Amino acid sequence: MIPYDHWVIDNFFPVEMARQLAKEFPDYNEPNWHWYNNPLENKKAKNSWYEFPPFTYQVFAHLNSTEFLESIREITGIQTLYPDVGLHGGGWHMHSRGGKLNIHLDYNINPKLNLQRKLNLIVYLTEDWDTSWGGGLELWSHDEEKNLPLNREVVVDNIFNRAILFDTTQNSWHGLPQPITCPEGVYRKSIAVYYMTDIPEDANQRKRALYAPTREQENDSEVLDFIKERVTWKSKQK
Repeated sequence: MIPYDHWVIDNFFPVEMARQLAKEFPDYNEPNWHWYNNPLENKKAKNSWYEFPPFTYQVFAHLNSTEFLESIREITGIQTLYPDVGLHGGGWHMHSRGGKLNIHLDYNINPKLNLQRKLNLIVYLTEDWDTSWGGGLELWSHDEEKNLPLNREVVVDNIFNRAILFDTTQNSWHGLPQPITCPEGVYRKSIAVYYMTDIPEDANQRKRALYAPTREQENDSEVLDFIKERVTWKSKQK
């Protein structure tokens, strides 16, 4: 697969189930969101099981169940998989107009479980989204020499109830680098779940995400310094 292993699954949930999940998202202006608002990203996220309404709770529990992991094994051929019931980096994600997420590599080693993050499952949950607003996950190839994203190879359009499952260990650059242009009051909603595996001997020991500047940011010293500071700060959290 180009640029790395990924699977796109339409009509992932029964449609009424997807609508109920979308309905249970908190209001975007609700105060308990974790708001990531910096030169690299503009999104809100929440992953507390205690705050999930009953139906959403049940869905996340199912996505982390033994039964569902067996389905993931059948799709991917990856036999050794574990759930991340802590939803580290997962849960509810929400973007408003102007929301974005620079192209990046996910962390490779889960700092709490000491397992390798192997797969990322994302399900889009905004009905009647116009793809001209953007919001599709971009998959980029890898520049081996520079250790940076090279070319955009795939855009997985933001279509209601579409899931994308991808391997995060293959220099898997991905993100939403272009700010979305949806109208005010319309939001890009998604849920995310990650699956772990045992750490290979040759695994990259990265415990935090590695971000790349956009083309427009390549010569912006403030952005480049922010990326360096973020890596330095996060390396101290190991």
